[in-house]
Amino acid sequence: MKNELVGHAHWVNTLALSTDYVLRTGCFDHKRREFDSTTDEGKAAMKVYAQERYNKALDARGEILVSGSDDFTMHMWQPKRQRKSLARMTGHRALIIQVSFSPDGFYFVSASFDKSIKLWEGKSGKYLAAFRGHVSPVYQVSWSADSRLLVSGSKDSTLKVWDIAKRKLMFDLPGHSDEVYAVDWSPDGERVCSGSKDRRLRI
Repeated sequence: MKNELVGHAHWVNTLALSTDYVLRTGCFDHKRREFDSTTDEGKAAMKVYAQERYNKALDARGEILVSGSDDFTMHMWQPKRQRKSLARMTGHRALIIQVSFSPDGFYFVSASFDKSIKLWEGKSGKYLAAFRGHVSPVYQVSWSADSRLLVSGSKDSTLKVWDIAKRKLMFDLPGHSDEVYAVDWSPDGERVCSGSKDRRLRI
């Protein structure tokens, strides 16, 4: 074990790294840049672009980690520099099931069993806004590739798409007949996929 971060009073449900999105998508983003993966030059270009995206997403202080817990709080960490929490974020009234950084790293959101989603500043952890509309616990959230939109899935069987700049609900994505456990957004930003207790995936 290299490090141990202590601060939560109950179990930790979720972790998010500020560079999560670029690590997951590599050289592929919503700009639809094309690469020839069959040639050495194309493969080299893919690596260069992926590294550029990672460097752009990286905070000057390094990667930032956020944890969410059953104690209704979140902590912001920088494990490579110190063991002490950089910030403690409160405001939820029930357990936090997921935290997720926006692809550009400017924001992160927290989804909670208190039926709300909260928006936070990605560098400092400052509270910015709350998104309310679900009538049951929120299970999952996912960002669009351009960081402009957020989709959430809930126990209430609905998905909701939120406008980050306007801080309001854009529209609902109905169709499931039971709880929505999983949501994800395609890297090109055109499709959302959801998985539900009704045993169906919807795109």
